[in-house]
Parts: sequence; C-alpha cells; structure tokens
Amino acid sequence: MTGLRRGTRLGIDVGRARVGVARSDPHGMIATPVETVPRDDASISRIVAIAAELEAFEILVGLPINLKGDDTPSTTDAREFAQALAAASGLPVRLVDERLSTVTAHTALRDSGRSQRESRSIVDQVAAMMLLQQALDVEKGTGRPPGTPVPLEPT
Repeated sequence: MTGLRRGTRLGIDVGRARVGVARSDPHGMIATPVETVPRDDASISRIVAIAAELEAFEILVGLPINLKGDDTPSTTDAREFAQALAAASGLPVRLVDERLSTVTAHTALRDSGRSQRESRSIVDQVAAMMLLQQALDVEKGTGRPPGTPVPLEPT
C-alpha cells in the first residue's frame, strides 16, 4: 500500500437542486454519507460549517464530465461551486472525476430495495460518498492526491 495523507476529507456531489456531502474517516480509508444540503444561497456556508465541525483538511468536489471526457453544462456549475467553496473555506479544494457516481448511487439504492422516491433525499449523499471513496482508493493506490487543485483565484 502506498502512502495516504491522514485527516478527514469531505466529498461533494454538486447538483442543481441539492448538494450531497460525505466524509472520510480521519485515516482516509472509508467514506460515509453526511448530509444533503439544499442548493441555495446558504449552500456554501453550510458546507464550510460542516467542514469546520468535522475538522476536514480538504474538500473533494465531483466534476461531472461525460463518458467521452468532455465538459457538460454541469461541469461549469461544479467548477464555479468548487471555486466559491475554496474561497469561502480557505481549505484546499480538488476536482475529481465523478463519471457515473449519481447513476451508480441510484442503482445501488434501487438494488437495496428503495424506490426512486424513497432515495431522493439521500441519493446525493450516496453519490458524494461514492466519488469520495473512489478518490480515497486512487490516493491509496498511487500515493498522490486525486484530481486537480482548484486555485483560490479564478483563472
């Protein structure tokens, strides 16, 4: 096993209506769901508060690119959200490829016997958990932080 930075990380799945939040354990081994935050003017401040409560040292934001690796309308939204989160939190924020995380989350919830209606309130948390777990696994395997850093100032 390659080196893994210690400390709690947040995983963020940005959606138009809701934002899923997940966390890692302090050893960076396991991701678990935390909260679904409504997407509104208070979203950023709520996530910053969660990061402070959990003493997170880093925030990983899912970057929704299509299967060909191209940007989508949601990609720009996620980049802007990540930029605002970096500015407001003062924490390192990284963008990580999250292809299929929401689809996979819906499938996992359906397979567990939940209807789409029952899953709506937690699917964003599960998607955030899945993208965070994938990022943790990448770091465990490579010894390098996953994704790309978000600069504090827009480029």
